[in-house]
Formats: sequence, C-alpha cells, structure tokens
Amino acid sequence: MEQSRRNEGEENAPVKVTGDAESSEALEALVLDVLDGDKAEDIIAIDLRGKSSVTDAMVIASGRSARHVGAVADHLMTKLKESGRSPRVEGLPACDWVLIDAGDVVVHLFRPEVRSFYNLEKLWSVEPEPAKSKH
Repeated sequence: MEQSRRNEGEENAPVKVTGDAESSEALEALVLDVLDGDKAEDIIAIDLRGKSSVTDAMVIASGRSARHVGAVADHLMTKLKESGRSPRVEGLPACDWVLIDAGDVVVHLFRPEVRSFYNLEKLWSVEPEPAKSKH
C-alpha cells in the first residue's frame, strides 16, 4: 500500500511517498526504540500487513500515569517529526488513551486501567507478547 504525504505547511514541496516494507519496518523500529527509551510498559507490536488497509503495524503500550502517557506521546511525536513524518495525534488533553497515527504505524498509548478495559490485543486476536526493541 503506497501513500502520498506532504509535510504540513509545504503545499508546493515534493510529496513524500511511504508505504514500502523497508520504510514501514524502519518506522516501527523508531517507534519501539522511543517507547522503550521512555520506559513505556507492556509494549506490543502487531503486524497488520494483509489484515488492514489502514496501516501496516499497530503498537500498543502503557504508561504508568496520565502524565507519563503524555510525556511519552510528546517525545514520540517530536522524534517522528524529526524523521520527516507528519504524525496525527488524538487524546493528548486527557492522556488516558493517546493515539498517534504515523501512517504506516499507528501507536496506542494507554494508562493501564484504560488499556485493560478496551483490550485492543483481544480485538486483533493477539496474545500479549512483548515487542522486541530493534537496536
């Protein structure tokens, strides 16, 4: 699946094409490294290639508190922007469940209680298995 993207405020700039497997894997590795470095907990990566037309991978992680979830989300957004992406975010004011759409990878950051309530892993029929950070 290929997607064309422009960075915000760059109407006349060349369109950045994403969607190849290498780009998707590099993005997932970046996300996992940032989450691991920021001490996010119970990090799970779900491969959605062939299962979803929306994204290639979903990463689910927990923060210890709303403040921790917000700090991790802010740092991840900064790193994604530094890598040339234009991520979209939902849920930052409350920080119970923050969704970051980076295109090929969608990240869900939860407070532990909220994560267990929504149980996205079960929705995608995934056994909770920690993701391996790709250093």
